[in-house]
Amino acid sequence: MTDFIPTPALPAPDIVRSAYMELVVTDLAKSRAFYVDVLGLHVTEEDENTIYLRSLEEFIHHNLVLRKGPVAAVAAAAFRVKSPAEVDAAEAYYKELGCRTERRRDGFVKGIGDAVRVEDPLGFPYEFFYETTHVERLTRRYELYSAGELVRLDHFNQVTPDVPKGRKYLEDLGFRVSEDIKDSDGVTYAAWMHRKQTVHDTALTGGDGPRMHHLAFATHEKANIIAICDKMGALRISDRIERGPGRHGVSNAFYLYILDPDDHRIEIYTQDYYTGDPDNPIVTWDVHDNQRRDWWGNPVVPSWYTEASLVLDLDGKPQAVVKRTESSEMAVTVGADGFSYTREPGEERGFKMGSQL
Repeated sequence: MTDFIPTPALPAPDIVRSAYMELVVTDLAKSRAFYVDVLGLHVTEEDENTIYLRSLEEFIHHNLVLRKGPVAAVAAAAFRVKSPAEVDAAEAYYKELGCRTERRRDGFVKGIGDAVRVEDPLGFPYEFFYETTHVERLTRRYELYSAGELVRLDHFNQVTPDVPKGRKYLEDLGFRVSEDIKDSDGVTYAAWMHRKQTVHDTALTGGDGPRMHHLAFATHEKANIIAICDKMGALRISDRIERGPGRHGVSNAFYLYILDPDDHRIEIYTQDYYTGDPDNPIVTWDVHDNQRRDWWGNPVVPSWYTEASLVLDLDGKPQAVVKRTESSEMAVTVGADGFSYTREPGEERGFKMGSQL
């Protein structure tokens, strides 16, 4: 039975949205070429060890920090809170949970003021901040637009062994569930959680963790995603396309998954839906419905289920990875022959091509 994380007596911080991620990369020049020259993210500032990047519509200092280091990993998944007082609330909340916290009044990175970082109960490095340097929002700078323009940071996706445990903890933190994946035996394989009024700001994927599955940027339309594929093909780096393009059943979004030079996974994402009503219904998918991950088209490749980025503790050391003990989504939906399928009781149907073809 899941050992749930206790609910603190103190109020949770009022989180606005997922705001930025700090990635440790092993070759800063190669990472700059990928994120700036290929994906078109905009440089706010940079030095010999760090690059601060933002998407087109952003007005805070950055959505992505690339920091040179010895081991590729995620140093922080950062959420913006509603006011300076909510940073105090975050610190108190996690201290009550017994989590390790670190507060820096001048921020952990450039462009961010008073912030607290925590090693959360699932082992992830979260940051909460309000103060930030405002920069030019490039929305009307049409001369800067590229065919595959990334306009917003949309969400994170976290890999954790116990999804119900993580779901209850994030609901206590103020997140709401938009969609999930379960089976008839009551196993939960994934859950999508939001603060802003879209499908998610973060998601929990069942697997060995804590690890970070991906960071996602949004485009205006699916043609922008096709343009990124064309560009990667022209640059002869289409082998860095891991999965897609395609349309998800969960979230309804059109998507593409690509790998950066350190194998950090980036999703390019568009056309999900509004979730802001207080009675927004939760959509539950059967794990054996092969339209849950792909509404049409390609199967989920095995690496998408098995590979993810390490996450760091507050000392900058990789967190130990714990095995998932419940059934894995890949094991129950991909046969030994590499084909994925849906299943009704006593039968299999709806085959998709497997990774061996």
